[in-house]
Amino acid sequence: MHEMSIALAVIGQVEDAARAAGATAVRSVRLQVGELAGVVPDALAFSYELGCAGTVLEGSALTVDAVEGRARCEPCADEWAVGMPPDLCCPACGTAATELLSGRELRIVSVEWDDGPAAAGPDREPIHQER
Repeated sequence: MHEMSIALAVIGQVEDAARAAGATAVRSVRLQVGELAGVVPDALAFSYELGCAGTVLEGSALTVDAVEGRARCEPCADEWAVGMPPDLCCPACGTAATELLSGRELRIVSVEWDDGPAAAGPDREPIHQER
């Protein structure tokens, strides 16, 4: 299951960036994953959750945006969604695809984290058990 190595790489990169920025906690990570990247989203989510344990990312939400695989035929300039399994022959002229436009992405798009010390709650009167 290579999703674990992908999740650990993402966690490592985000953790390094968060620490360099002085973040106290990571709230969310958004990834773009192409349908041709060979990644199973559920396996990635499971691996991410396991890998985050004990890190600044623990409890963070992972969002995976799927990117459709698209190709372009150079001879006729037609573009099409290749689908899964991928159909890399041009539906207009039958030529094999000469350019894959999208679908292999695997990138961190955004990260949200908390900066500095945790925010204090509003001032309140202590309850009886706290006195």
